[in-house]
Amino acid sequence: MNARFLALLLVIMACWLALPNEAAAQCAMCRQSVESNLSNGGSRIGSSLNTGILYLMSLPYLIFVVVGYLWYRTSRAARDRKLAIAAQLKGVIGGKS
Repeated sequence: MNARFLALLLVIMACWLALPNEAAAQCAMCRQSVESNLSNGGSRIGSSLNTGILYLMSLPYLIFVVVGYLWYRTSRAARDRKLAIAAQLKGVIGGKS
């Protein structure tokens, strides 16, 4: 893998690990469900629900990063092929073939 890609991945992971555990957010319906469950004696469903929300929220960003990386890699390979062909043509035109 490219060193820049690995550095970017490490920065993203460091930022993700730096987030506080309390960064979990809920919609109004989920919050009401958790509060009613807590009043009935349940305590684990709230943290599980927050984890599920964060998991579902992170997937679109992960897909975006993967597609962006693949696009970058493909465009860079195409650019390198074009430069190689241009160098070959320059050699042929210059009489170095």
